[in-house]
Amino acid sequence: MSVIPAALATATALGGTGALAGFGLPYRLRVPVVGVLTAGVGVGGGTAGVAALGGSRWSAVFPGLLPLAGSYAAVDALAGLFMAVAGAVVAAVAVYGIGYAAGHGPHGLGSRTAQAVLPLFALTLVLVPVAASVSTFLLLWELMAVASLVLVLAEHRERASVRQAAVWYAVMTHLGLVLLLAGLALFAAEAGGETFTALRAGAHAVSPAMRGLVFVLVGLAFTSKAGALPLHAWLPRAHPEAPSPVSALMSAAMVNLGVYGLVRTGLDLLGGGPAWWWLAVMAVGGASAVYGILQAAIASDLKVLLAYSTSENMGLVLIGVGACGLFAAYGNQPLAALALAAALLHVVNHAAFKALLFCAAGSVLRATGRRDLDQLGGLRSRMPATAGLFALAALGAMALPPGNGFISEWLLLQSLIHGLQVPGVAVAVVLPLSVALIALSAGVAAVAFVKALGVGFFARPRSSSAQDAREAPPLMIAGMGLLAAACVTLALVPGLLGDGLDRAVSAVGLPGTGAVSGGGVRVRLADISASLSPVWVVAALGAALMLAAGLPRLYGRRRRRVNARLWDCGGGAPTARMAYTATSFAEPLQRVFDDVLAPEQDLNVTPVRESAYLVERVRFQRRVPDRIEHRLYEPVLSALAGTGQAARRLASGSVHLYLGYGFAGLVVLLVALVVGW
Repeated sequence: MSVIPAALATATALGGTGALAGFGLPYRLRVPVVGVLTAGVGVGGGTAGVAALGGSRWSAVFPGLLPLAGSYAAVDALAGLFMAVAGAVVAAVAVYGIGYAAGHGPHGLGSRTAQAVLPLFALTLVLVPVAASVSTFLLLWELMAVASLVLVLAEHRERASVRQAAVWYAVMTHLGLVLLLAGLALFAAEAGGETFTALRAGAHAVSPAMRGLVFVLVGLAFTSKAGALPLHAWLPRAHPEAPSPVSALMSAAMVNLGVYGLVRTGLDLLGGGPAWWWLAVMAVGGASAVYGILQAAIASDLKVLLAYSTSENMGLVLIGVGACGLFAAYGNQPLAALALAAALLHVVNHAAFKALLFCAAGSVLRATGRRDLDQLGGLRSRMPATAGLFALAALGAMALPPGNGFISEWLLLQSLIHGLQVPGVAVAVVLPLSVALIALSAGVAAVAFVKALGVGFFARPRSSSAQDAREAPPLMIAGMGLLAAACVTLALVPGLLGDGLDRAVSAVGLPGTGAVSGGGVRVRLADISASLSPVWVVAALGAALMLAAGLPRLYGRRRRRVNARLWDCGGGAPTARMAYTATSFAEPLQRVFDDVLAPEQDLNVTPVRESAYLVERVRFQRRVPDRIEHRLYEPVLSALAGTGQAARRLASGSVHLYLGYGFAGLVVLLVALVVGW
């Protein structure tokens, strides 16, 4: 028996056993047993994915599993990459989640329902890329959505905001399901079959207009799952309100499947398409990257900041996918392969550092009960391990060496810069603009994570809960340590993924040109004259830091040092109220992008009762709502609410009126039949 089916069978068995254990075991046994079984699901799925990246392939048909259509499964290198990422994230987060759930008692993530659904959610994350037919894919996709919705609701008794976030998530994810169902059903009807093999074979027979319609429908559905604009509204609501291990799984594994669906459908099943498809994908990606990181930079809620950062990084991935399709449309296969390899590598890197960031944020939340950066501070000395791990992940999110996000964004920039040789007006305009947007997003990301790290961990405590914080328990540290090891490995030896990335790129019909190679410590781009050694970059940075730290010490020995108290102008020692908060830190950036962010502010001055010239209290409040949500969704929701209120008048409770409705409907039906006859 080959590795892939054995690993998948093991993961499925462990997932089912974990669900039964979550319902049946008492609390003291439930959390550790379910955690171990969920980690086993991750290990099994990751093993199957690694085997596929190594060159193994597998397919199977289960005729009796689904009525009429049966169930089809297949694993190639592209599916294997997403399975390996999901499996690795699930395994590490499951270890972390044992310690996290133990601190919440038999409620929240430790409840029977959440513990039963958690291994099933992990299993769907691994199995969605395995689906090889429309019906199988839609079934697993919906199971993933429902399982994640249940987990988002895990803490609904503790906060009313959880229920509101779950409603948004349920509506948006099922809107995406409707779009996906419509697009894939049209595609299957035109291609003459619902298996992926039949779709590939019949794609050439589908008219260009129908192909474009299918791509638009499935593209909206998949970019919605990836958290891209404008269907992103669920992400900054659901991810912060979910338990932190669930947030890590959703942000580091689930959103990736939106990218997988887009690549699988657009580049593989449809066989690529005209340039306007991919220009639209790049436009969505660029807008998501910039808008997402701007919202992250001004957010004071730590988990909201991380959620918007996910939109930014998925936007960068979509820029790479769009560039791949654009280069392929113009016939430049090597650059298309490089762009797709950069996008897939960024999927891997983002999964590592974002899972670590959400787990670290969960440790802070567990220790302090707070997510508001304005109420945190001083955590570096109280939670040193968490602070160090958060800083390591933040380097990756800022795309600065030695962070693991640096190498994938460098590859993406290389593909776009060298793409200027491709002829065409659209290419000449879009590629420089994309480079500028990536550079802008990287700069703003540095601001966002310097704010999160500096205000949340290095500043003075601004609340008693931050003052009394304690380090996370060992199991949570161990889970974060596994993710940190992945970040370090990907940062220093990204070339280890070269052969696997090459096979994943080849799985969608692009030539295996070895777009990324180098044997681990060095990355060489085969078709363009560019190379990079992350190890040497890190060594150079380390030497520069040591030199910068050593010179002042050597110079200082020649001078006499006098310790004296600085003149404080009579104001006394500085307090936490005098330090920068997250809100004040982001205020200059908010001014620069005032037209984009459109902040709302309210100034309320309360005068003294005896005199209108004396002020008793001044209250200033500023908030930055999601402008897209405010301008796009609120009018639609208001219109739907008005329609619902108007429709209530039809339901007066009168039986005679209802009989009249039935008679009128029957008359309309008969008239339609007569006219049609």
